Amino acid sequence: MGTINYQERIPNNVDIGNDRRLQRALEAWQPNYIDWWMEMGPEGFQQDDVYLRTAVSVDKDGWAHFGHVKMPDYRWGIFLTPSDPNRAIHFGDHMGEKAWQKVPGEYRNILRRIIVTQGDTEPASVEQQRLLGQTCPSLYDLRNLFQVNVEEGRHLWAMVYLLHRYFGRDGREEAEALLERRSGDIDSPRILGAFNEPCEHWLSFFCFTTFTDRDGKYQLRALAESGFDPLARTCNFMLTEEAHHMFVGHTGVGRVLKKTAERMKEGDPRTLGAIPIDMVQKYINLWYSLSLDLFGGEDSSNAATFFGASLKGRDQEGKAGKYDEHTGLGQTYDLALFDKDGNHTIEKLPLRRAMNEVLRDAYVEDCEKVIRSWNRILEKEGCEMRVKLPHRRFHRHQGVYSGLCFSPEGEFMRREQYEARKREWLPTPEDSAYVKSLMTKAITAPGKFADWIAPPPRGINGQPIEFDYVDFAH
Repeated sequence: MGTINYQERIPNNVDIGNDRRLQRALEAWQPNYIDWWMEMGPEGFQQDDVYLRTAVSVDKDGWAHFGHVKMPDYRWGIFLTPSDPNRAIHFGDHMGEKAWQKVPGEYRNILRRIIVTQGDTEPASVEQQRLLGQTCPSLYDLRNLFQVNVEEGRHLWAMVYLLHRYFGRDGREEAEALLERRSGDIDSPRILGAFNEPCEHWLSFFCFTTFTDRDGKYQLRALAESGFDPLARTCNFMLTEEAHHMFVGHTGVGRVLKKTAERMKEGDPRTLGAIPIDMVQKYINLWYSLSLDLFGGEDSSNAATFFGASLKGRDQEGKAGKYDEHTGLGQTYDLALFDKDGNHTIEKLPLRRAMNEVLRDAYVEDCEKVIRSWNRILEKEGCEMRVKLPHRRFHRHQGVYSGLCFSPEGEFMRREQYEARKREWLPTPEDSAYVKSLMTKAITAPGKFADWIAPPPRGINGQPIEFDYVDFAH
C-alpha cells in the first residue's frame, strides 16, 4: 500500500503529516473506510460525476469548493475551527479552568463513549439512504442526497480522527467498529434507535433530514461547548455542514406540501399523484417522535455526569445572557410524570439530571419554527389544512414516557384506545405502499421533476435548476 499524500487526498488543518503515529493509523483505516463506502454508500452511482461541495479549509473561502467529482474520490478532510489559546471552560465543575487539549484521565471512558455515539450516527444515515438514488425526483435532489451522504462520511472522519489521535489502541478499535455495525442489522445494529429505522422513500428522507439531522445540530451544539477543546472545535466546524442537511429536509417537505396544495385545487391529491397532507403529517409524527428519543431520558444520570464534568453543555451555553449561571447546581426542572393509570404529577428534577430535556426544549422550539414555515406555504397556496408537531409525549420509546400511550395532543390513553387509533397518526403499510408507488423510477432529465414535488425556487451555488448536477458515466 502506497503512502497517502494527505494534503492532496485528505485536506486537513491538524498537521497530520508531522504525526507519524497518527498518519500510520489513518493509512490503515482509510482503505477499510473506502471498502465500507463502496459496500454501503449510494448504490449504483459510484462512477458518476456529482456536483459536490468540498471543504478544503475552515475559512469562508475554503470550506465550500464546488465541482464535479466521483464520490469514492471525494476529499474527506479533517478540520477543526481555529484554536483560541485563551479559551476557558465555561460550565460545570471545571468552570474557569483552561480548556483541555488532552483527554483528562478521569473522563477518558465517558468522553470516548460520547465521541463513539456521535460518530456512529454518521455512517448509519448513509446506510439508511443508500437506495434512495434509484427513485430520485430530480437531478437537483439526487445531488443533494449525495452531498448529505459525503458530508456524513466527512463527519465520521472527524470523529475517527479524535479517536485515533487521543485514545490510542482503544480509539483505533472503536474506529474499526464504526465500520462494522450496520443500520438495522439484527446482530450488530447502530447504537441509537432512529438510525436503525428504514428510510425507504424520499418523504422519509426529507423528514429524516428535517428532524433527525436537527437533533444532530443540537447534539453538536452541546458538544461544541465542551471543555475538551479538540471536540468543541471539531463540532463547531461540523455545524457549518449540518445546516445544509436540514435545508434539504426543510425545503424538501415544503416542496411536497406546495405540490399537494396545488393539486388540491384540481381535486383529490391521491388521484392526481400527490401525497395527501394527512399522510405527510403521519411521517412528521413518526420522524419527529423518533428524533425526540435521540436526546435520551428526561431524568438522566449520564446527562448530569456529562454536564458536571464540563464535557457537554446546554445549547449555546457560552452565549452572553443566555443563562443566569453555569454550574446547574441548586436549580430544578419541572417534569410531568404519569403512572400506568394516567395519574399526573409534577416532579422537580435537579437541573443537571434534566439536561437532556433542556436540550430537547431548544430542539422543540426550533422544530416549531419549521412547522410555521411549512404552514405559510400552505396558506400562500390557499390551502386551509395545516401540519403540526405532535406532543413530545407521543410515540416515545425512551425516557419517562416510554411504555405509556399518549395522543398527538399529549393526552394519556389506555393501550387499547391508542391501538385503535394509531393508524390515524402513524404511517400504515398502505401509506408506505402509496408513497412508494409514486417513486418507482428516477427522474434524471435535467430540469425535470417528479409529479409529487414542486421544483425549488433556485439552483445550487448560482447554477440554474436545469444544470447537470449529476453527469452519469453510462
